[in-house]
Amino acid sequence: MLRNYSNSRTLGDNIRLGTLTAFTAGTINIASLLIFLSFTSNVTGHYAIFAAEISKGNWTQVAVVGGWIFLFFFGSFVANFFVINFNKKSKYFAHAMPIILEIMCLLFVGIYGQFFYKRTVEETEYLVALMLFATGLQNGLTASISNFSVKTTHLTGTTTDLGILVSMFTHKKYRRNPELIARAKLLSSIMVAYVLGAVFSGLTYYYLEFRVFYVISVCLLVVIGYDFYTINIRHFNTRYRYNKIYKKPSFLAKMYDKIHGKPKTKEKRTLVFDD
Repeated sequence: MLRNYSNSRTLGDNIRLGTLTAFTAGTINIASLLIFLSFTSNVTGHYAIFAAEISKGNWTQVAVVGGWIFLFFFGSFVANFFVINFNKKSKYFAHAMPIILEIMCLLFVGIYGQFFYKRTVEETEYLVALMLFATGLQNGLTASISNFSVKTTHLTGTTTDLGILVSMFTHKKYRRNPELIARAKLLSSIMVAYVLGAVFSGLTYYYLEFRVFYVISVCLLVVIGYDFYTINIRHFNTRYRYNKIYKKPSFLAKMYDKIHGKPKTKEKRTLVFDD
């Protein structure tokens, strides 16, 4: 779900990526709301607060909220920087690195919150900033590699686009358009996954508290682990076939034969004619 890029991606790639990352975004957003009383998967509300604090002349809060907005922006910048600069060397590395950075941020929030958090205002501001950077990474990555088809940290655009599609489906010709149907499936799966993640976070927070960020990290590990597994299995099968064709035995080929057994070869029969 990460290794393909832009127009080479299939609907299945986008749905798998969209549902898993939307689930984590919903979980992050509700967890941050319950713990820090602040949304961290989008910055729409923060822009409103930013403007309100400017009108009040509260410059300290203007700097804090402005920093939050910048970190979400910077997360998106970093994600796309990896994609466009390392894509030719290794698509998997370029696409997985932003997710790895996001996991590191969330693990830090979980560990710090579980063992060191004193619930001070300064600590809260720093942890919210780190989570906004993490969700900026996620949103920038999913949008970049999917040609802006997948955005999973907020549902404003998703809900708008789905509303437009549903209205279009009132006409028969649009209901038969495979591209529009595929788009509706993708948006619906993202919306459902986000809500499920939010519900999961709300139900489990009182039992897990900051440990909920460990669960989120595991979900993100599934995202990067899925492609790592499929890529290595594909390379293994390719090398195995190559060794069979050119009859160059290798350790991998021997292990494969030991596990699965050597394929049976058909015996050649020679015909003998009597004089």
